[in-house]
Formats: sequence, C-alpha cells, structure tokens
Amino acid sequence: MNLSSDTVSVLKNFSDINENILIKPGNKIQTISTMKNVLAEAEITEKFESEFGIYKLPEFLRSIELFESPELNFNGSSYMTIADSKTKQSIKYFFADKSVLVAPGKSINMPDKFVTFTFKKNDFAQLTKAATSLNLPDVTVKGDGKIIKVIASDRKNKSSNQYSIDVGESDKKFTAYFRMENFKQVVDDYDVAISSKKLSHFINRNKPIQYWIALEPDSEF
Repeated sequence: MNLSSDTVSVLKNFSDINENILIKPGNKIQTISTMKNVLAEAEITEKFESEFGIYKLPEFLRSIELFESPELNFNGSSYMTIADSKTKQSIKYFFADKSVLVAPGKSINMPDKFVTFTFKKNDFAQLTKAATSLNLPDVTVKGDGKIIKVIASDRKNKSSNQYSIDVGESDKKFTAYFRMENFKQVVDDYDVAISSKKLSHFINRNKPIQYWIALEPDSEF
C-alpha cells in the first residue's frame, strides 16, 4: 500500500490532536484528543484491511519520510514493513496494543444546531495569525442578535489585546467559548454548527474531513 500525499497530510494534522491513533478497517480514520474534547474524522482514498494501532504517530510519519516512494506491507502480524522499491532499505515498524491508545468510541451526533455559519479560509488564517502574534489563548464566537463575530482574546486578563472578525449574521444571542489550543483544524473553509449543548461541528467544504470540538463550560445560550 502507498499512502497518498493527502492521507499523509491528514495524518500529520491528526498527530497534532493526539500522538496515538487506532486505524480500523475501511477508508475512514478518526482520532480524539487525550482530554477527549476534540474529535476528528476523515475519509481517505486508501482502504485498510485490518485494525492496527500506532503509539507515536509523528515517529511513524518520520519513518515514511525516510523513503522516496514508501510502500507499506501488512502481513497480519504485529508489525508492518515500510520499504522502497527503488532501494534495498526497509523498516519493521511494530504496532501498539489498542489498550494503551486513546481512541474514539462511537461517532458523535450533533444534539442540535443552535447557530450555523461559514468560516472562510482567509478568516480562519487571520484568526490563527492574530492569536499567535498577540499570544491570545481564547476564542469566542459571539452573536449579538445581528452579527456573528469570532474573537481572539485572553479571558483571564481584562486588559488583554483582542482581535475580532465578522463571519456572519444571526438573530440568535449567544457566547461560545473555545480554547485556541483546541483549534486543530486544517486551515480551510468550513461549515460550522454550534449546539446549545456546548458542542461544535466543523465540516471542511473542500476535503472530506470534519471536527467536533467541545465548548468551554461557561458558554452561554
């Protein structure tokens, strides 16, 4: 099996959420953060025939990068072989027991869609850049009954710098709080739904990948 560049990119993104991953049979891969407040799911072009676990996903990805044209060979045992048809190199890479991995259970169904909006790639990129540049750890999605704003700030500091951008319109009034450290999505265009049960859903408009991110407990609806 050869992994496409798109699948490798997804795995790199997932490694930012959790270094563990449990790959199940089929063409869908999932991961969940160790705090279980970020869940991600993607459809890939490859189809895995059996279940296997990787304890250190970044290490696995570095192993693949050692080869120009890496091919993964599964023989139903406790490891895979990573090899390159153009060279005589190979790596025997052992799987992790699923009992030591933090992996998703059932898929999530959104309890409701209190408010929805489109988060454009450029707006997402600007938010990320502003939060990093100004060292702002919090993200707030706020509706005042007319405009939906996404705000980066430090909620523990009343004199904190603040960045905001208008992302849509709604007649709903709400304040949804996130931690910037939980915004692990690939920067892209997203259809966003926020539930009054303090859960959000980000569906990528260009790639078959989606994220569920828990809101902070003091969010208000």
